[in-house]
Amino acid sequence: MLTGTLVNALGILAGTAVGLLLGRLIPERLSDAVTKAVALCVLYIGVSGTLADENTLVMIVSMVLGTIVGELLRLDDGLQALGGRIEAALAKRGVKGRISEGFVAASLLFCVGAMAIVGALESGLTGDHATLYAKTMLDTVSSAVYASTMGFGVALSAIPVLLYQGAITLGASLLSPVLTGTVINEMKAVGSLLIVALSLNMLGLTRIKVMNSVPAVFFPILLCRLM
Repeated sequence: MLTGTLVNALGILAGTAVGLLLGRLIPERLSDAVTKAVALCVLYIGVSGTLADENTLVMIVSMVLGTIVGELLRLDDGLQALGGRIEAALAKRGVKGRISEGFVAASLLFCVGAMAIVGALESGLTGDHATLYAKTMLDTVSSAVYASTMGFGVALSAIPVLLYQGAITLGASLLSPVLTGTVINEMKAVGSLLIVALSLNMLGLTRIKVMNSVPAVFFPILLCRLM
């Protein structure tokens, strides 16, 4: 059942390894240009994914309620603190670099997108891993680009991917009675909107605390029944 998620995590590790090797050969100017190019691709993926929205009101209310929950729980601060602790622990062992930044940025990129949600649901409901395999290809390339500039921290994002997608996959069978096509589309739309926010951060245009809005992805499960 978790085959797709395991392959996804391995793809991130493989991409990171390639990125670490290439990072020593690629000039910083070129790495920055490639990172911006990937950010534009992420923006396109996010915008196109929001077109799955069937009820804009559900998406708006989900974002508002989800962000309130995330802010109260201080999810972004928690993720940043975790990244900082990992970076400090590795620094004591002589591992240097933008570990915390790479961990946080890659974790958000690989977890909050529509493909992560829909792919994990498909794996849990039907055993079809095709979407997660396609996501693996994208994540492998992205992790290589990220690792070339941010270093080893990108590899650590494989852990949140395992936990997040694995939890959705395992929980999908329990939630199957309420996961109608409309609910899944709204979850996909909300997740895609978060991807748009993440891409704007990658381009340096905003500093949105995307992690604080992640709970919004799950509110359509409730709101589609109420509205």
